[in-house]
Amino acid sequence: MGAETGTRNFDDIGRIPAPGDNVAIATRRLEAGTVVVHEGRSWPLTHTVLEGHRFVLEPIAAGAPLLSWGLPFGRATRDLSPGEYVCNEKILKVLAERSIDFALPAEANFRDHMETYAFDPGTFKPGAQVAQAQVPATFTGYRRPGNRGVGTRNFVIILATTSDAAAFAEAVASRFEAVNDTYPNIDGVVAVTHTEGGGEHRPNNLDFVLRALAGFVVHANVGAALVVDCGAGSYDNETLRGFMQSSGYAMDEVTHAFMNLGADRATELERAVETVREWLPQVNACQRSDESVANLRLALQCGGSDAFSGISGNALAGWVAKEVIRNGGSANLAETDELIGAEPYVLENVRDEATARCFLDKITAFKARAADHGTTAEGNPSGGNNFRGLYNIALKSIGAARKRDPEVRLDHVIDYAAPMHAGGYYFMDSPGNDLESIAGQVASGANLILFITGNGSITNFPFVPTLKFVTTSGRFSLLADEMDVNAGRYNDGESMATLGVETFGLSLRIASGERSKGELAGHSQVAIWRDWPQRDGSRLEAIRNAPVPDGEPLQVVAAEPVELSFEAYVTAHGHACDRIGLVMPTSLCSGQVARLVAEDLNGRRLNGVSRFVALPHTEGCCTVNAEDLYLQTLLGHIEHPCVRHAMLLEHGCEKVHNDAVRHYLDSRGVDFSRMGFASVQMDGGLEKVRDKIGEWFARELDADAELETENVGAEALRLGLTSVGPVPAAVSLALARMVAGLAAAGATVVIAENASLLADGAFTGALFDDGRWVASLAYGQAAAKPGCHVMAAPTENAAEALTGLGGTGVEIMLAHIARAPLQSHPMIPLIQVASDTHVCDRFGADLDVALRADASGAAIEGAILARIAETASRHYVPKLFGQGYSQFQLTRGLLGLSL
Repeated sequence: MGAETGTRNFDDIGRIPAPGDNVAIATRRLEAGTVVVHEGRSWPLTHTVLEGHRFVLEPIAAGAPLLSWGLPFGRATRDLSPGEYVCNEKILKVLAERSIDFALPAEANFRDHMETYAFDPGTFKPGAQVAQAQVPATFTGYRRPGNRGVGTRNFVIILATTSDAAAFAEAVASRFEAVNDTYPNIDGVVAVTHTEGGGEHRPNNLDFVLRALAGFVVHANVGAALVVDCGAGSYDNETLRGFMQSSGYAMDEVTHAFMNLGADRATELERAVETVREWLPQVNACQRSDESVANLRLALQCGGSDAFSGISGNALAGWVAKEVIRNGGSANLAETDELIGAEPYVLENVRDEATARCFLDKITAFKARAADHGTTAEGNPSGGNNFRGLYNIALKSIGAARKRDPEVRLDHVIDYAAPMHAGGYYFMDSPGNDLESIAGQVASGANLILFITGNGSITNFPFVPTLKFVTTSGRFSLLADEMDVNAGRYNDGESMATLGVETFGLSLRIASGERSKGELAGHSQVAIWRDWPQRDGSRLEAIRNAPVPDGEPLQVVAAEPVELSFEAYVTAHGHACDRIGLVMPTSLCSGQVARLVAEDLNGRRLNGVSRFVALPHTEGCCTVNAEDLYLQTLLGHIEHPCVRHAMLLEHGCEKVHNDAVRHYLDSRGVDFSRMGFASVQMDGGLEKVRDKIGEWFARELDADAELETENVGAEALRLGLTSVGPVPAAVSLALARMVAGLAAAGATVVIAENASLLADGAFTGALFDDGRWVASLAYGQAAAKPGCHVMAAPTENAAEALTGLGGTGVEIMLAHIARAPLQSHPMIPLIQVASDTHVCDRFGADLDVALRADASGAAIEGAILARIAETASRHYVPKLFGQGYSQFQLTRGLLGLSL
């Protein structure tokens, strides 16, 4: 554990961020009773203090402020003496959820406090920018035509206009995995996908999304862009094209095409592949040339922050940014909520009064948006942040602001994803969510990302290199294969100037083509600032007071039981249609690692399961008001009837980490015998955690490898049902009869609340006794009782509805579509049915059941039931599901918000 006992000199075990601070940071774990010697005084520590946590350095009177970097982050609730462990209620709660081996204080000794910043124009003085270099440094990059700038990489991107096109974009990119072998000047063909635009109505974040997509298309690292759209979202390619034209984006200066998907997947995939293939010689012809650092645009970002982020990592990034700006380049600071409380420092050196006011306006707007959703920015620090010593948003902000060096002036304040048009230091409005913030910075033109992490976040972006700084030497040693820069050397005595010169040189080498650790690891992820559901606070109380579903099946009309049989696996808990090994990431940060692990496991062909599945997603950190929905859906998947064994994979610094999941599962009486737990950070990085998970599954399945099947009836069926677009009356009535008959036979049927069928009087009148229904299950809640259920679906997005249905425990899904086919759930087969002649003609090769317009109700019901039985028996694999055309996307409900 690195525990310290006995008497210790303060300089060996603590740090004071700034002169005048009255609390200090422990640089290693210190045991209760350790005697600290400081400036001729000594005192014992009252409790064990973890690395990164704080202890009292000077006497603090009750009500007086606790200071770090000279700024207040709390007020003492009683008189505090040197040696006392500093703790608020939040940190005691967080530590209680963790597996710790020491006693905690009985109560908090300070309450959170943040000074309200008041701008005083009477005392304001414009700041000065760092002096410019006489001869700018250079790097080698890709000079783009017009005003697009200089790229540090040369990619072809396959950009999904909305989330509905995500799986298609990934399929196109997968056809070019070895492109660099033939075209050495092309760094790759990559999919750029996200979570937005999957509904029907204009989202509140539309301007943000359009700026982000537009910025991606014209980015200097992009040699060509194929923009794909299936035409079923809340905006489309024409929306994006019109926005780019009216906003002056340099569309004519980049090779691109807008592709609207109008036929079956195989046909459109070949069309897209051929388009990209024709571009490759032209993109490859672009050569690197010597370019001034004035063309370097840094994104300054932090994630998995800890108490040392402001001391070492952020300060080092600020030093490098200063050097880039000194050479005429630009740097972009973001994460609005992570600067609340640090306004005095941020505005110590600012260009003019208008810039200062604009910065403060962004903070005010962020606070107002949070209030509309019934929360505050206090929800920002994750469980991992807290565990590593960031007790509240004030402490996190004070450290985060250190990415601006004191000598550097804040020159510009821009909206999310708005372009950077000149050199200097920028602040860009964004949430604290790492991925969402990075996407905005990239769209603004950032061509190199400096990512500072205390816990060891392994975030990467698809077409812009990420240079990762870790804040302590101990964590760097643990994750040396994933981290680029050990900023912890500053804590160990290395000068900031020495580290700065070294890291600036590395940054230029990475910009010139040297691969970063993240690029070598081969995983990346994109998330745009997610839509916020509420435009004001008028619905807040109604949403909070909405009735909670009771889990009881709904009353349906009397019907003859459906006769249906299929071959199912025999399990300890009943029957199941499949036997799966699940790798479940606890948050967005471990999602892509989970995917790589599952791919590796599928290559091993272990006995006892048909396949391994990972469910990457964008949740579990940097959000508020969505945790219950997420955890409930996570629980439904790891306890799903088809899951034989599940491995929970944390990143290590997120809000929903392994200990938090254990706590949640334990509170619900969940059996842990079929579950394992792994950590990207604590298990030592990607390769080590992959080996650990592989060994765990091999061991568990070796002792439990036999698979037995038997024939079962409709009572063993668990079916999910949804629909998109109009459903003909004959089909509605046939589906209603089928659901009623399945319920009568003892099956479980769960209908998504946002299914168009439930707005169809023919369907509801034929299914429910009085034609009325209510949601009987919450989103992602497991259906404990057979019968007909409706699952709450606070979303317009079809993929989010299917994800929630997965959590209910359904083993087969059925969707009637009147548009392009849906992306399947990655784990649960989706049968896609259409009856519209135009849809059947265009997408017939992707449909599992194409109904004739003149078919009788009995024929419709018979065709669908036959396909369900074939699929449940594994004799038929739904077409798009079998091709991996899938997406897993969680809703944030009606109050979820990025922080």
